Amino acid sequence: MLTLAGHPVSDLIEQYGSPLSIMDEADFRSQARAFATEFAGWTVYYAGKAFLCRTIAGWVNQEGLHLDVCSGGELAVALSAGFPPERIELHGNNKSIEELETAIDSGVSRIVVDCVEEIDRIEHLAAARNTQVPVLVRVTTGVEAHTHEYIATSHEDQKFGFSLHSGQAWSALMACHERPHLKLTGLHSHIGSQIFDVEGFQVAAARVMDLLARFRTATGSDLDEVNLGGGFGIAYTAQDSPMSPAQLHQALSRIIDQERRTHGLGPLRLSIEPGRAIVGRAGVALYTVGSVKPVDIGEGQQRAYVAVDGGMSDNIRTALYHAEYSAVLANRVSSAAPMLSRVVGKHCESGDILVHDVYLPSDIGAGDLVAVPASGAYARSLSSNYNHITRPAVVAVRSGRARPMLRRETLADLMALDIEP
Repeated sequence: MLTLAGHPVSDLIEQYGSPLSIMDEADFRSQARAFATEFAGWTVYYAGKAFLCRTIAGWVNQEGLHLDVCSGGELAVALSAGFPPERIELHGNNKSIEELETAIDSGVSRIVVDCVEEIDRIEHLAAARNTQVPVLVRVTTGVEAHTHEYIATSHEDQKFGFSLHSGQAWSALMACHERPHLKLTGLHSHIGSQIFDVEGFQVAAARVMDLLARFRTATGSDLDEVNLGGGFGIAYTAQDSPMSPAQLHQALSRIIDQERRTHGLGPLRLSIEPGRAIVGRAGVALYTVGSVKPVDIGEGQQRAYVAVDGGMSDNIRTALYHAEYSAVLANRVSSAAPMLSRVVGKHCESGDILVHDVYLPSDIGAGDLVAVPASGAYARSLSSNYNHITRPAVVAVRSGRARPMLRRETLADLMALDIEP
């Protein structure tokens, strides 16, 4: 039987119900600590969009990392957890007036500017408060990251940032520089997610450094801050080969030093935003099998559709952009021959797939437990109540202790929002 931090999965399911999301506290903390240690001298922001709740915010704070949030809701969670606002950075491509007000009034360390309208909004709000707001300009560098279209964020034809190629980035830089209540500190560049090499960072860094050099020539002012974003990949399957924090630091430092010297720039304040790379592998999703349906797929072969009690409502990544996961029989050891299987959910969509292709024991059946590892990032964050399915609990485990981080939703929670006619 599979155990997580010493806890048998059957015991966890019995206590907290199924399906269930498990978060290994020691693994999360070890990854956070590794980034803090290897990137000493850099600012490491945990990307809250990967998964954030008050417990996670507390772990991030205790491990000495900063926090990147992308909405008023994420900011509210961080502040309610007592996270120091001076270590929070606010992202987002369409920040509301209310979100900007909360960020400025709470004293976040940075706002990453993403559109022209936002520059005017921040200037107006800061002027009314007689303060200066530190900002970074998010630059779209035109890098084609080797990842899925939906999680590539630095090519031209997408919604984030200011295009370097079209001149929008230059105009945004000058606009921020000229606003008296904006304190322009540097540039931000994020090329995508689930990336396994640094080639894209090399190209992006060269273009960002060139922009900094041109800005210095034009204005006589130095911008000394560069945020390289995140997007560092993790191992979802045996085919994935992610870089360690030490390898990432060595490679990125070499790139930055080379490009800084090439463009005649002085020392820089550097930052990164790992999210998935910290929380992804710490999470494991547990499901109970409800049915197994063999289906002919041609040439005398079959695939077993293993239906579980969750699905795209608690992890839409496979349906959204063909993310790949593995899965294992978790509640017992089987000596049965393996069979080609597809782990699917209970939603009314043929695309409700959790794991496309995996070999599971041929004797798997109703009542068995299936574990899907590396489910810590972008599962709960992207979850929904499709088909009015309630979301599972999230439970933190460590040696000798298990405790809920987020309780299981109930039908009463759903009905609480439904106004009687």
